[in-house]
Amino acid sequence: MIFRGWPSEALEFYEGLEADNSKVYWTAHKADYEEKVRGPMSQLIAELEPEFGEGKIFRPNRDIRFSADKSPYKTVLGATVGAGYLQLSARGLAAGRGIWEMDRDQLQRYRQAVVNDRTGSELKRVIAAVKGHNIEVFGRETLKTAPRGYPTDHPRIELLRHKGLIAWKQWPVAAWLGTSAPKRRIATFLRDSQPLSDWLSAYVGPDTGEASGR
Repeated sequence: MIFRGWPSEALEFYEGLEADNSKVYWTAHKADYEEKVRGPMSQLIAELEPEFGEGKIFRPNRDIRFSADKSPYKTVLGATVGAGYLQLSARGLAAGRGIWEMDRDQLQRYRQAVVNDRTGSELKRVIAAVKGHNIEVFGRETLKTAPRGYPTDHPRIELLRHKGLIAWKQWPVAAWLGTSAPKRRIATFLRDSQPLSDWLSAYVGPDTGEASGR
């Protein structure tokens, strides 16, 4: 199968799910989800995997056990390919790369790398280069002040306050979503954001399962 984009029915499916997030709606439109939403994402991932690594599509139902929002279904289709994240919703297509939430050990390594003049300056250059490709770079959660033990006047205090760091690109709904163009755009994003991923891999490392801390 060749990836040819998502038909308009894919976006309409999520518009309907946002209006009626129920098992009744899901059951009635499950065939649309499988064919018009999940099917193209599977094809896209298969074509990206040779260059970027193994992909995975996240399940459509939500874990509502510890959530105040008891709506049973996600209103986005999320997937990974290698170190990248893809997302389709009624608002269009998005892609991300980085660390959404650092665990305690990652956060400690990240802060040590930021305060180090060599690696911290390198991160600033990497972020500037990635932003130069019209890609956002930001922290998911940012402290209001310096983390404990770090000076509030540090020259890279803005980076020190982050508890996660990601590159992000959002494309609104447009006719090109129904063509093969998303593959090219996603591939370009993944290549352009690679330097940030490389820096995080080298100086922050993988998740060890420890809860994040201040």
